[in-house]
Parts: sequence; structure tokens; C-alpha cells
Amino acid sequence: MARTRFIKDGGLTFRMTTVMFLLGALFVALIVALIYVFGRNNAGLAFLIAIVGLGIAWGQWYFSDTVAIKAMRAREVTQDQAPELHGMIERLCALADMPKPRIAVADTALPNAFATGRSPNRSVVCVTTGILNTINAEELEGVLAHELSHVAHRDVLVMTIASSAGIIAGLLTRGAQYGAMFGGGRRNNNNNNAGGMPIWLVMLVVSLVVYAISFLLTRMLSRYRELCADRSGAYLTQKPGALASALQKISGEISATPQRDLREAQTMNAFFIAPAIHGLGLRTLSSTHPTLEQRLDQLAKIATELGRPLDGPQLGA
Repeated sequence: MARTRFIKDGGLTFRMTTVMFLLGALFVALIVALIYVFGRNNAGLAFLIAIVGLGIAWGQWYFSDTVAIKAMRAREVTQDQAPELHGMIERLCALADMPKPRIAVADTALPNAFATGRSPNRSVVCVTTGILNTINAEELEGVLAHELSHVAHRDVLVMTIASSAGIIAGLLTRGAQYGAMFGGGRRNNNNNNAGGMPIWLVMLVVSLVVYAISFLLTRMLSRYRELCADRSGAYLTQKPGALASALQKISGEISATPQRDLREAQTMNAFFIAPAIHGLGLRTLSSTHPTLEQRLDQLAKIATELGRPLDGPQLGA
């Protein structure tokens, strides 16, 4: 983690290190599996696939901010275009002793925010027009502190790299499907080293295993990092009640948003402060975020510790 005034979290550091190590091991296992599938005579093809995979991971890392901004159709805003937003982030960055990120606004009614970028010096914080119209200034400060915590802890970088494993698995799945369509069912005695199974079938199994493991690893990290960002942002601003109120308002607006509109933004769910899905209270294996109840309970405990009880009956339920 970069040296900032955000509280350190050993649990987050351990999880990020574990995820990166296991993803590296998974990548090595994938290459070994491909060499086994294609045979030693075609080991060069397996290494070519490995280079492509590394290229995808590098591209995800290097262009993560640009890709995310384009995915949300957001635009960067200057000090003159959004003076209050810039002023708020400048104050938080001074308080946290960290570089000021670029700022973007996405023109969508969906109330949300996210941070992305390959380093604190190459990061961007994006808010939607929907969130600007939904929460007040104090609540927005809590949301922005949450997002800046992601940048300071560098967990956005780990999540971005981790997502590339799923992309590689998806490419392998498509390749296996094409192999099945265009003669993949015919066995090749030279290259068919998988117990007599067609190569396309082995590739399909390998890609599904890679996707499943990467999916579980990213979910393991994603839920914890959101709790960590809530905690770090609340301690920085000393106003956990503001963030709790913002989360309740955002979740309420998302619950009232038509499913069709939510689907357009769901590719960014792992990076949003609140996922664009209905039923945030459900505890599901596929959830990218902890439940709203878990987040509010943590903020209530922080408020008690700081001697600033939260308003509203929801937290005492």
C-alpha cells in the first residue's frame, strides 16, 4: 500500500498477495495444461497463447483507467467545469496525504461511483450524475473518501489484473467452441494427448476451470476490499454516518431502477461502490460486495468507537 493517512489493513494486504500468487500459479498451470493438450511438438503454440495472455493482463493494467472511463461513457472534468467536486477531492487528498487523481463524470441516472487506474499517480475517480443528484455534500465526501481508499490501497490494480484471467478463459472457451464447430470432433493422433478426448473438449474444460478459480478469487478479494474502503474512508472523514446514509440512498435508488437499465452497467459492478443489481441484501456466492446490512453494521461500530452515533433506525435493527 502507498504511504498515506488511510488506515493500514493487514487483512487486505494478505488477501491481495494471496490472490496475485494464486493467479500466477493458475497461469503457470494453464500453460502446462496447454502444452499437454497440444503436445510437445506444439509447445510453441502454447507459449504463444501464454504471451497473448500476458499481453491481455498488461493491457488491462496499463489501460485500465481509459477502458473503465469509456465503458461508462464518462468524461474527465476540469476545475472550471466541476469546482465543488475538485475542491472536495483536493481536501480529501490533502487530508490523506496522497496525489490527487483525475476526476470524471458519467452522464447516467444510475447513482454510483468508482475508482480505477494502475497507480495512485495514474488514477481516476468517476461519479455519475445520478449520485450527484441523489446524495448531499457530506454524503458525497464519504463516498469519495471510500473511492480514494481503493486508490491508496492499490486494490483496484489487483482487481483489474485478476479480471484478465477471466478474459483469457473466455478466449479459450471461444476457441474450443470454434474447434467443435469446425471439425474439432475429429481426433488427431499426434496432438490428442488427453486420454482420447478431442482437443476442443479438453480446452473447454481447462478454460472453465480457470474461469471458476479466478471467479472465486476475485470475489474473495472484492467483498473484503469494499468493507476495508468503507472503514478507511469513515476513519479519514470521521463521519461514518455520512457514508452510511449515502449507501442507503444509493441502494434505494438502485432497487427502484428498471432491470434493463441496470444491465447496461453491470460489467462495472466489481468496481462500483454499490453493485447495479436488485436484492443487495441477498448473500450469494456471486456477489461482488458485502451485504448492505454488513456495511451498515461496520459503520455503526465505527461511529460508536468515535463517539458519533449514527442517525436512523436501520442501523439498530
